[in-house]
Amino acid sequence: VSPYAKVGGLADVAGSLPTALAKFGHDVRTVMPLYKIVETNPDLKLKTVLSDVKVSINPWWHKRANVKEKQPNGVKTYFIGTDEWFNEVDKSEKIYAPGVDAYLFFAQAVLRMCEELNWIPDLIHCNDWHTGMIPVLLREQANERFSETGILFTIHNLAYQGEFGIDSLDKLGLSRELFDHHRLETYGLVNFLKSGCAYADAVNTVSESYSREIQTPEYGCRLDGMMRHLADNGKLHGIPNGIDQDEWNPATDQRIAANFDADHPQKKAKCREALFKALNWEPIGGAPVAGIVSRLSEQKGMDLILRAAKRIFELPVQIVVQGLGDPWLANEFRKLQKRHPKHFRFAQKFDVQLAQNVYSGCDLFLMPSAFEPCGLGQLIAMRYGTIPVVRATGGLADTVFESGERSAESGQHTTDNRQPTTQGLPSANCQPQTHNGFVFQNRDHNEFADCVKRAANAFANKSEWAKIVDSAMRSDHSWTVSAARYEQLYLKCIMSKRSNEAKAS
Repeated sequence: VSPYAKVGGLADVAGSLPTALAKFGHDVRTVMPLYKIVETNPDLKLKTVLSDVKVSINPWWHKRANVKEKQPNGVKTYFIGTDEWFNEVDKSEKIYAPGVDAYLFFAQAVLRMCEELNWIPDLIHCNDWHTGMIPVLLREQANERFSETGILFTIHNLAYQGEFGIDSLDKLGLSRELFDHHRLETYGLVNFLKSGCAYADAVNTVSESYSREIQTPEYGCRLDGMMRHLADNGKLHGIPNGIDQDEWNPATDQRIAANFDADHPQKKAKCREALFKALNWEPIGGAPVAGIVSRLSEQKGMDLILRAAKRIFELPVQIVVQGLGDPWLANEFRKLQKRHPKHFRFAQKFDVQLAQNVYSGCDLFLMPSAFEPCGLGQLIAMRYGTIPVVRATGGLADTVFESGERSAESGQHTTDNRQPTTQGLPSANCQPQTHNGFVFQNRDHNEFADCVKRAANAFANKSEWAKIVDSAMRSDHSWTVSAARYEQLYLKCIMSKRSNEAKAS
């Protein structure tokens, strides 16, 4: 949960969505592990609310838990700790290092905490495979106090499913009869993400396009059949992430070289100068600079960057990549910088300040992803007048639009006539689809290079570029709309659960 501990986009969602929901008047509380990096942070000043609580992972295996609390922005965040696992996480790179036992404990501890606090929620919103056993325990073991509690399970990335041996059920005191392909089993293993989906009242992904894509073999990661089943039964939805537009605000951001807004975009030039200074790099006259802040992986399309680089540098366009990840890709990027020092810079590190320089100082932001459940980079970039160049997949397809005139030049059509899978909720694409970026369709480096060329040509036309920048900066990707859709989905989950309970009785 941002700002306490962060690895990726889930932390931003878990930090921002509850705050937006609290503004609607809901009593929202967030729960996360008590990592060592959180507990030892002197600035947080956490308050202890529960000590030495007995958590029965199964009838023969018990752990003692302590719960601490922080309440900024009207949202309580609880931190659950014990004598191992999470207290070994002393840096962000270790956050997902604890093994399966840590998440078995966490699932039981969350429910135990609610009982001890005498706070039984109307709904529990679980995120990703690490919380996949909470819905199972809630339905198979929990006491009657949770009988009317609804469950929403959110998939942030279907590729990460959490698969473990059948002994995971033994450790939780669950019957092995649950180990079948309708509920917990996938290819001979207990699948935590599938388990969460099977027991939830509704499942959602973080964009409408991704909710459709995961119903196909290409994107379904061996669970496409289950995703189609959920969709056919009205239980699969797509709600796009938002961003905190107060945090990501170029008019007030103290981390950038100069403040600017849509009415005064010319001040962005100082941010461009600061970026080149930070990189010890010289600009090429008339060339746009394109930025990337990303995990280094083929999922993020970093291989396309390598294959398209020669054509892109001939335009010319300068590219800066900041990120950590695949060692092979990092090595190839270092080689690319040596061959093309005027056109390419590679920063192999996680650096918040440099990332802000990239977002605010670049002209373009490249996201040629193989798949992208939602993506936050393109939303942040647009906020700073940095125009995204993206592949039409997942949340990128739902938030970045290229005008019909532009797309016609490349033989593409950007009109979206597809029906959203989110049933009974307002559409995410409620704002006008104006030209706020550049889009290519297929995972092909030449098509990607052609898209960058269209962006470079637009950059050369000052009046056209000004319109695109204005459109991007005025796009509304706040949490307000998405939080309202979550609110409606929560109510749907609660009513579904209570209706089923009434029928059963």
